[in-house]
Order: sequence, then structure tokens, then C-alpha cells
Amino acid sequence: MTSGMGGMRTSGDLVARMQMTKGMKIKAAKKFVAEKLGVAVSELTDAAVMGEVREDLKIGGVYSSMGSPKGMEAKHHIANLLGIEINSLKRFRHNTR
Repeated sequence: MTSGMGGMRTSGDLVARMQMTKGMKIKAAKKFVAEKLGVAVSELTDAAVMGEVREDLKIGGVYSSMGSPKGMEAKHHIANLLGIEINSLKRFRHNTR
């Protein structure tokens, strides 16, 4: 479980990305992600709340439904939302030109 927050079911993957890409401590990363998602820090671990947030923001989830983003599209939305560069997305863009 990424950062002990449920991975893609909640926000653990996003918090972990901020820790790895920006070197943030977990408390700062949680606060940053919560602000970007428009939720309280306490809601970051709520699977029901985060399921709706992830769907609304098109940042992927555990189960994909018809028309929901997955893979590289979800990563693109995550990169834009958090203002970060994702290496696999960068390589994907470079290779498709």
C-alpha cells in the first residue's frame, strides 16, 4: 500500500509521487495533494470520497469503467493536476511524435 493510504483506491499514489519527485515529507505531501484535490487531509484516506474525486478529476482508479481514463491518459491528468513531470509520460510523448 503506497504510503499506507490505499494506493490508487485513495490518494497514496499521489502522495508518494510528491514525496519522490519533490522530496516532500509525508505531512507536507498530504497537505499539498489535499489542496490540489480540493479535499481535507482527513479525506485522503476515505475510499468513497476519493473514488468520486478521482473520477471527477479523471486521474484513474483501481477499477476502470466505460469512458474513464486509464494508463497514460490518467497519468497525463495527474501530471497536470500536481504540476509534475512523469518520466514514462515524457518518454511516451517523445516516442509518439
